[in-house]
Amino acid sequence: MRIARSRGARLGALAAVATLALSACGGGSVDDATEANESQAAEGGGDCGDLQMAVNPWVGYEASAYVVGTVAQDQLGCTVEYKELKEDVSWQGFGTGEVDVVIEDWGHPDLEKKFFEGEGDGTAMDMGPQGNVGIIGWYVPPWLAEENPDITDWENLNDYAQDFATSESDGKGQFLGADPSYVQFDEAIVSNLDLDFKVVFSGSEAASIEAFRKAEENKEFLIGYFYEPQYFMAEVPLVKVALPPYEEGCQDDPQDVACDYPETELKKIVGTDWAASDSTAVDLVQNFTWTNDDQNVVAGYIASDGMSPEDAAAKWVEENQDKVDAWLQ
Repeated sequence: MRIARSRGARLGALAAVATLALSACGGGSVDDATEANESQAAEGGGDCGDLQMAVNPWVGYEASAYVVGTVAQDQLGCTVEYKELKEDVSWQGFGTGEVDVVIEDWGHPDLEKKFFEGEGDGTAMDMGPQGNVGIIGWYVPPWLAEENPDITDWENLNDYAQDFATSESDGKGQFLGADPSYVQFDEAIVSNLDLDFKVVFSGSEAASIEAFRKAEENKEFLIGYFYEPQYFMAEVPLVKVALPPYEEGCQDDPQDVACDYPETELKKIVGTDWAASDSTAVDLVQNFTWTNDDQNVVAGYIASDGMSPEDAAAKWVEENQDKVDAWLQ
C-alpha cells in the first residue's frame, strides 16, 4: 500500500461554519458566530477527523477523489490521506480502517458479495450514486470509422483483423486492453464471438490514451477498450463499436461474456464503521454528486493542463461553490 499525499487543515472549517450560522439565523455578528462555533468545537461537536480516501488508477477517479477531499479538508477541517490503490485492494482496506471511501465504483458484484452485509463480512456498504454514468466499450479512432464505416459493427471485425495485427498479437488482430485491474471482459468477448484477435494490455490509462492519440494522428488501425466519462474524448472523439447488446445476466459468468458493457450508474462505496461514525465528512460523501462534464473539467486540468490534483480540485471548487454548498447542507 502506497500513501501518495497527505494534508490537513482545520481553520477553514470555522469560517465555513460561521457563514452557515449567520445565514441560518438571519442576524448576529461574525464575532458571535465565531464564538459559538469555537465553543461547539471545544465540546467535540462537528469534528471531521481523519479521512482515508482511496485513489484508483484513472484520472477521472482522481478528479472525484480530490474534489471531495479538498472540500473535506478546507471546509470541514478533515485530515485527508490519499492512497493510490487498485480497485480490489481498496475494498480490502475497509475492514482494517485503512480506507474509508471509494468515491467511484464501476460495479463489482464479486467484491460486494465478499464485503457487503449478507454474504460478505459487512465491512463495506453502498452509499449511493455519485452522479457519473460510466460507459465502457470497444472504440476505434475517428479517422478509421469515417473511412471504414462498417468497422463499427463487430460482425465485420474479422474482415479487418490483419490490418490490426502487431508484433505482439501473434498473427491475429490486436485488441488493446487497458489496465488489467479494470472491470473488463475483453478476452472472453473475443473468444465467445470467434474474433480473430488477441487482447494485448496497454497497462494504464495514460498508455491507452497515447496509443489512441497516435493512431488518430498517423491514421493507424487501432481498436481497444475505452470509457466515459473521459476528458480525452473532447480531444479525440473515439467511435464506439457495436457489440451484441447487453442484456440482464449476460455478464454473470465472466467466462461466457459475449455482449457489450452496460451503462453503469457509478456509486460510492464506504466502510461501514466509518459511515456509522460522527465524522462530518460522512454527510459530505453521502451528498456528493456531480456530472460527467464536471469530472471531465477537473480531469482535463490534471491530464491536459498539467495541474496538480490539489490545484485542479481547488480551482473547480472555487468556481462551483454553489454545488459544494449543496453537498454541505
